[in-house]
Amino acid sequence: MNDLRIHRLAAVATAAAVLAGCATVQGWMHREEPKAAAAPMGTGYTQQVTLKGANEVPPNVSTATGMGSVTVSSNHGVTVRITVSGMNATAAHIHMAPAGSEGPVIVPLTKSGDNTFVAPENAKLTDEQYEAFKAGRTYVNVHSAAHPGGEIRGQLKGG
Repeated sequence: MNDLRIHRLAAVATAAAVLAGCATVQGWMHREEPKAAAAPMGTGYTQQVTLKGANEVPPNVSTATGMGSVTVSSNHGVTVRITVSGMNATAAHIHMAPAGSEGPVIVPLTKSGDNTFVAPENAKLTDEQYEAFKAGRTYVNVHSAAHPGGEIRGQLKGG
């Protein structure tokens, strides 16, 4: 075989390898990622929540805000991570009540950093609380010394 033919075969093999790699990368780049917030209630439901003073009962003019996620699994297990800013938070909870109403604490949250609250390990809802969650009758609020009843609140939409 002459040198020219060897170079041509090598060029064709290299081009084929490059094209195969491009197809793999293109398939990877266009793959749609699953959306955790849309998970069905059968396996669990993760919701992003925004907390603000206007959602409290009664509403307040606090400029503090909070954001985070709440996951409730089909076995009623609860995972929460809420981060707040613009306030000196003293406590946080998940309560059971519809929007515009106050209700009892159903999951007390634990402060895990200066501005972060999480659910205790193995936190679970009762059957009644789980049904209230699915119906949108639960909320997260964060308390402060300035607003001991709750400074910011976010209603959970359920599933």
